[in-house]
Amino acid sequence: MKPKVILGSDHAGFHMKQSLKDWLTSEGYIVEDYGVLSDSPADYPDVAHPVAKRVSEDDTCKGILLCGSGNGVAITANKHADIRAAICWNDELASLARLHNDANILCIPARFVTTEDAKSMSERFLTTDFEGGRHQRRVDKMRCV
Repeated sequence: MKPKVILGSDHAGFHMKQSLKDWLTSEGYIVEDYGVLSDSPADYPDVAHPVAKRVSEDDTCKGILLCGSGNGVAITANKHADIRAAICWNDELASLARLHNDANILCIPARFVTTEDAKSMSERFLTTDFEGGRHQRRVDKMRCV
C-alpha cells in the first residue's frame, strides 16, 4: 500500500511542488497539500511545521518539503519529536535516508535540482523501506527527551 504524502513548500519550491503533486497523484498516491498556493514570498516555517506535525501524528504518512536550499524546511521539521527530515539532492541519498535513517520527510532543495530529479528522489524515498537491524539502534538514539 502506498503511503499518504503530505506535501508543502515555500515560494521557492512552489512550481516544483505543483509538478510533484500532479505526478504523485497520477502515480496513485493520496496527496495532502499544505501549501503554499502561489509563488508569492512565504515563510518556510509556516508550511514545514504543519507538515511535520501531520507526519508525526500518523506513521503511515510520509512528507515531502521543498524550499530553495532544503535547509530551512529540514531544520524546522526536525524540531518536531519523531521527525527525521533529510535533505537529499540525488536518488542515492533519498534511498539511504530511508534505508539507514528511517527518514519520514524528504527535503528537496528546489533551486539546485530539476523537477525530474525531484520526482526520481521522491519515488526512491516513498518506495524504500527502512532496513532496521543495526540502524534501528541508531535511530532510537536520535530523539531528545
